[in-house]
Amino acid sequence: MNAKNLLQLLILAALWGASFLFIRVGVTDFGVAPLMALRVGIGAAFLAVVLIARRPLRESATILRARAFPLLVVGILNSAAPFCLFAYAELTLSAGVTSVINATTPLWGGLIGFLWLRDRLSALRTLGLVIGFLGVLMLVWDQIATPNGSAATPATTALAAAAALGATLLYGIAANYTKRHLTGVDALTVATGTMTGATIVLLPLAVIYWPAAPISLHAWASVIALGIACTGVAYMLFFHLIAVAGPARAITVTFVIPIFGILWGALFLGETVSLGMLEGCGVILVGTALATGVVKRLPWFGPRRADT
Repeated sequence: MNAKNLLQLLILAALWGASFLFIRVGVTDFGVAPLMALRVGIGAAFLAVVLIARRPLRESATILRARAFPLLVVGILNSAAPFCLFAYAELTLSAGVTSVINATTPLWGGLIGFLWLRDRLSALRTLGLVIGFLGVLMLVWDQIATPNGSAATPATTALAAAAALGATLLYGIAANYTKRHLTGVDALTVATGTMTGATIVLLPLAVIYWPAAPISLHAWASVIALGIACTGVAYMLFFHLIAVAGPARAITVTFVIPIFGILWGALFLGETVSLGMLEGCGVILVGTALATGVVKRLPWFGPRRADT
């Protein structure tokens, strides 16, 4: 990965890390479903414009119609449902904590790939899964023990953490479903189709639960930034990195997102960063590095070679 690609990866991590900040700001005014409906709707519109600019409209429409059902399924599993779960979680948890829990996505992807698609799971990757989920338990315990002045009860905090973890579980299911049912479809078409499907699903809920109280300018600014920058632009950057650097290197953005999530939350929302939170984050990232194969070998782990 050259310097230009590395800079793009850092920008992508900063944008996706900022999404947790914007959700935290917007969810109080909008509520869960309206906020996420606007996010995916704005993102879908942005990606549709890019798709039409790059390919004849008739060709794009033909592909979208042919793959309508799997695109809708992935739209629900990868956008509509997990986005709502994260928004619900951030009614209680900080932006920094939810961004750290987001880093468990590759852990679920590896586990579900093993259970569903029978992908090989080595002893080192299995160790990574165990370490990663241990880090989640550490993080949740830290939030329960030191709630940063929040009025949330331990049960509410645990439920919010479970919602965020459920979101990453859905990301893992979506990744494996995409591998099985959308292989061969280009990433931009998948993104546009899935965001459109998520919009269709969430739009009725947004109408039903649209807030009666006036919405602040800060909340409107947050949802616009969330839709354009953190969804439309971020997806474009991600697909570009996959094309020029490969999926394995592009996915390393997972390790950088929590850094920006914690940083933006501390800088702009005044969120407290505890030692326990940093320890949990570190354990999760170590587990993810092992589970995704970024770290391929530990000198003290695995079978020893026979002496000759």
